Amino acid sequence: MTDGGFDILKDHNRGNWIKLRTITWLRWGAISGQLMAILVAQQVLGLDLEVGLCLLVISVSVIGNLIAMSIFPESKRLTETENLLMVLFDLVQLLLLLYLTGGLHNPFSMLIIGPVVVSASAFSPRATIFLGSTTLLAVTLLTEFHLPLRTLDGKVLEVPDIFVFGNWMAIVIAVLFMGVYARRVTAEMHAMSDALQATYMALSREQKLTDIGGVVAAAAHELGTPLATIKLTSAELIEDLDDRPDLQEDARLIREQADRCRDIMRSMGRAGKDDLHLKRAPLETVLREAAEPHLDRGKTVHFDVHCASDDYDGTDQPIILRRPEVIHGLRNLIQNGVDFAAAQVWVEAEWSEERISVRIMDDGKGYPPHLIGRIGDPLMRRRRQADSTKQRPEYEGMGLGLFIAKTLLERSGAELSFANAHDPFDPLPSDMERCGAVVEVIWPRVKIDGQPDTAGDGYLGPNQPLQI
Repeated sequence: MTDGGFDILKDHNRGNWIKLRTITWLRWGAISGQLMAILVAQQVLGLDLEVGLCLLVISVSVIGNLIAMSIFPESKRLTETENLLMVLFDLVQLLLLLYLTGGLHNPFSMLIIGPVVVSASAFSPRATIFLGSTTLLAVTLLTEFHLPLRTLDGKVLEVPDIFVFGNWMAIVIAVLFMGVYARRVTAEMHAMSDALQATYMALSREQKLTDIGGVVAAAAHELGTPLATIKLTSAELIEDLDDRPDLQEDARLIREQADRCRDIMRSMGRAGKDDLHLKRAPLETVLREAAEPHLDRGKTVHFDVHCASDDYDGTDQPIILRRPEVIHGLRNLIQNGVDFAAAQVWVEAEWSEERISVRIMDDGKGYPPHLIGRIGDPLMRRRRQADSTKQRPEYEGMGLGLFIAKTLLERSGAELSFANAHDPFDPLPSDMERCGAVVEVIWPRVKIDGQPDTAGDGYLGPNQPLQI
């Protein structure tokens, strides 16, 4: 499966995922905090507040919550526009309370960054920029326009102008920094979530294709006897119906169709039936199966499978497990090599008593030097380059394929390393063929070996009946 196979995971409008119930409960919490702050300020701290106006502003939030809860079900998911309006409403309500309670002289003015953080975590960049700009403009206006804080004896409580400027600067920096910080962290989490979901989909599809191939192969095996009987009987009918040309032609047609059914089932069942012995295969066979979809794409793929040491007695090619994650992971790596190779790709494998390794190389330009340390991260490229577009016009080029390959192969117990066969900043040597990207996959042999005697009896478990 290629990067382009996961379009369903891209461009999620996550601003549409928030439930109305979440917004209303958060607002009830804010209302409770505002009422408590006003009560403490007046009764404990002895401040002379415009209590009537403050309660009026808070009551608007209460009425808004009650209307929302009575009109819409709690499970309703708001659109991003509706969510933005809800957060903007809360921002305006908070700004009005700050206007009535001293503006930036009020220590609670830092709460104004809350809606911006919510927007950066859930909304689109455009909505976040709009909300952040509105917040910065409102904070600037609050520095000059606000009702002063007074004590019960009429004394005005003000902080020096330098501290007001400091509060303003702190809020501006907090809005910018927290907005960017929340946006980057959330984007990273979403990218990883999407990439893991894509990996799960890739493995599920690979497993499903393997199962389908097994069912077809088993059906071909079971139908072999009746098809052979039909063919034999039709041949006898052809001999017995020499005096009936019309019926003899029908018998020939039956034999031809029986042969056709046999050929169709044979071609569809190449993946093997659901027999545990067929879930193991020689190392080179698994490599060729993984590379099969990319062998006819105009690039030459070379295979080299050999023992790592002449001193090791196990010179026979190892039998390994044909796991879907192994085949799909190797297929993605080979696909990447074929996509970016100039003309040739090499798939080399070697084994020893302790490990099995596979190395995939090509004669292309190699990995960009600044990305080698990040290979395997999902969606690491944020824009398509011209070279990538020409070589892979159908892909987004976001690194998802390599992430899937790395995740699946590591799940099977492998360790992966990525490198270039030459320094990308130096001219390509004319006598150097394997000068492009290099991927090495190494398994501890016990993790992938399909020999029953290496893991004890019952290593593969009992055969399972086919579920059709």
